Amino acid sequence: MNVVALLIGLGPLLGWGLYPTIASKIGGRPVNQILGSTLGTLIFALVLFMMKGLPFPTGNSLILAILSGVGWAVAQIITFQSFKLVGSSRAMPVTTAFQLLGASLWGMIHLGDWPTVTEKVIGILALVLIIIGAKLTVWSEQKDVEDAKIMRKAVIYLAIGEIGYWAYSAAPQEAKLNGIEAFLPQAIGMLLVAVIYAMFLSFREKSAFTESVSYKHIISGFFFAFAALTYLISAQPNMNGLATGFILSQTSVVLATLTGIWFLGQKKSKKEMVVTIVGLVLIILAATVTVII
Repeated sequence: MNVVALLIGLGPLLGWGLYPTIASKIGGRPVNQILGSTLGTLIFALVLFMMKGLPFPTGNSLILAILSGVGWAVAQIITFQSFKLVGSSRAMPVTTAFQLLGASLWGMIHLGDWPTVTEKVIGILALVLIIIGAKLTVWSEQKDVEDAKIMRKAVIYLAIGEIGYWAYSAAPQEAKLNGIEAFLPQAIGMLLVAVIYAMFLSFREKSAFTESVSYKHIISGFFFAFAALTYLISAQPNMNGLATGFILSQTSVVLATLTGIWFLGQKKSKKEMVVTIVGLVLIILAATVTVII
């Protein structure tokens, strides 16, 4: 692996690793966060589209690409709701685990990954490790019944959100679209959901369109878009390839979790910190296994 490919492959580490922390730091309601984030992503995608002269999908490919973006935006709204409940440092490992589980099971059931019995056994064991790792990252030394209830609620939210993240990854595959070509239609689908969501809430809450904090979240959208673009480049065969590119992108959960703890005041005891790090290591190791078998 050359240095340039490695640096590009680590783009998602910075983009997706910092995105939840920056979004939480800027603040506002989930509607502010999703509206600004998707607007920033669309701006980024439009600039890339014009600079590269990319073809714009048509027909079913366009519909599936837009639906892909719709799936992500719906899932991200749910994820932002979970941030309000338990904080990004506890929510991110869980949502990453669900995304790894969803991607792996989709690959095994629909795409024919892990064709042999041995590969299936190893893959399923890796998925079990992911679940254990996610469980460790949210372990609390203090047995607080109310906190446990809130955490269970957040986990249910994140499990439902995985359906949207699955659509985000699966729809372009079904459309046989190059990831970079799908980027702009995806961003359109994302913003479409955000606008509808903001319009719906404006009937009972202050309109997100008139709040400055919504537009500050354009910055967090740039971080998401940067991560998505560098992952698409990294996954190309002449760079890191899909398997290695995927592994490198999953390192973002480590930065997202740790920056949430360090910069957002989502405190953990020394023992909880050790258990969290062990959980993160298990998730990364298991993710590596799922893409190399």
